[in-house]
Amino acid sequence: MKQTALVFMPFAGISHFTTAVEIAKLITRRDRRLSITILIMNFPFLPNDDSVTFDSDSIRFVKLPLIEFSPGTTDAPLFFSEFFKGQTPLVRDAVHELTRSDSVQLGGFVVDMFCVSMIDVADEFGVPSYLFFTGGAAFIGFMLHLQFLHDYEGLDFSEFKDSDAELEDPSYSNSVPGNVFPAVMFQKIVGGAELFLDQARRFRQVKGIMVNTFLELESHAIQSLSSSTIIPPFYAVGPILNTRDQDATAIMSWLDDQPPSSIVFLCFGSMGSFDEVQVKEIAHGLERSGHRVLWSLRRPPKDRMEAPRNYDNVEEVLPEGFLARTAWKGDWMGPTIRGFSPLNYWRFFITLGMEFYFRKHMVWCSNSHMATVCRTTTKRVSISKRFRISDRNEN
Repeated sequence: MKQTALVFMPFAGISHFTTAVEIAKLITRRDRRLSITILIMNFPFLPNDDSVTFDSDSIRFVKLPLIEFSPGTTDAPLFFSEFFKGQTPLVRDAVHELTRSDSVQLGGFVVDMFCVSMIDVADEFGVPSYLFFTGGAAFIGFMLHLQFLHDYEGLDFSEFKDSDAELEDPSYSNSVPGNVFPAVMFQKIVGGAELFLDQARRFRQVKGIMVNTFLELESHAIQSLSSSTIIPPFYAVGPILNTRDQDATAIMSWLDDQPPSSIVFLCFGSMGSFDEVQVKEIAHGLERSGHRVLWSLRRPPKDRMEAPRNYDNVEEVLPEGFLARTAWKGDWMGPTIRGFSPLNYWRFFITLGMEFYFRKHMVWCSNSHMATVCRTTTKRVSISKRFRISDRNEN
């Protein structure tokens, strides 16, 4: 009997790659008739985590060849777009090699949110493609809704730049202030808003969307997306976790000892980083808040196209005496914890997109999706009358 093979195309970022591996394990455990080949792209500055790669009867890893790549830009979004397009021939060749066996029948592609250009390769082979979105349901709903309003209702993003205007979005129970929209939406240059919109358009071309979230965490967003008739079928498949990271044990033990709803958690993704001035500014605010803190702190890369690193000595960038003054209520990840990997254990804390939960002045932030600032305002500017929000769920 032929085995049905799925091709996974994950992004090299650790929070994307490890969760893709975990869901591949889950899928193959559920159905032994499936096998999965995970294609690993050779990024020039994002090393893959070899500790999570292994070959088994149902999952195998194929590293694509390293190719000479001279991007015409140092702008990160456009750089990635050009890089992924350059990988297309390599992916095509790898899939051809996979399907040479008479015992294998290609079933489909599962692509990362950043690898949507590979949908075209799946189309060439005549198989469906599915999206695995490692962020939150609310944020992918936000992306799809903005793209819908832009393409079909004529929404001009510039109306929200430096504005108090708020946009109603079915994925959120509250309206979204324009001043927390992703900055890329206001960029007119190539690789700016148009790239953001094109990514959302490609999301609509897949046969199904899997998101690393679960109903108890994002009930409003999941119910909204599941009831929509103009997006692909939506599946909440989380939480997808890597629970074998021993470095996470100390963090989880510390969290278990804290009172409920008492932690300010700061994490800006595996590519998030701050310089010394920014670190001190954040630290002053955290200290004044009086809350317990869990902080993923990383040093900016020396070159724009490199990945962030851990600080060699976090005390050198924090305000003098900060650790001593906050020792009873704080803990920091970075130089004392191996890289970003501990976050794989409880990454579902930060996959909320903008659907954050606040208690007084507490904010959980992730720039992988969007940082939302808890604030109050007496001025609410609704533009829902102009843009018929209900049209999103209409035929």
